[in-house]
Amino acid sequence: MVKLIGYIVLGISIVIWLLIPVVPFLGFSVGKAAGITTGLIIAGEITFYLSIFMIGKEFLVKIKNWFKRRKAKPKQETDQSE
Repeated sequence: MVKLIGYIVLGISIVIWLLIPVVPFLGFSVGKAAGITTGLIIAGEITFYLSIFMIGKEFLVKIKNWFKRRKAKPKQETDQSE
């Protein structure tokens, strides 16, 4: 049950992060938009880390492995001894 709640919190975190680019188009003043954006960033971070805590360490390992795979693998140099 805790993992299910963790996945729900992760979904909320994703929605919060997706709201950030929408804020400038809502017609707020610059100061209010900056405050709302700051609040959304903080809320997004808190909910993301809370979801990782609730889902478990294996989820964190999956995230780390996903980012490791995205890195470009260095080319192997062939030994061309003459």
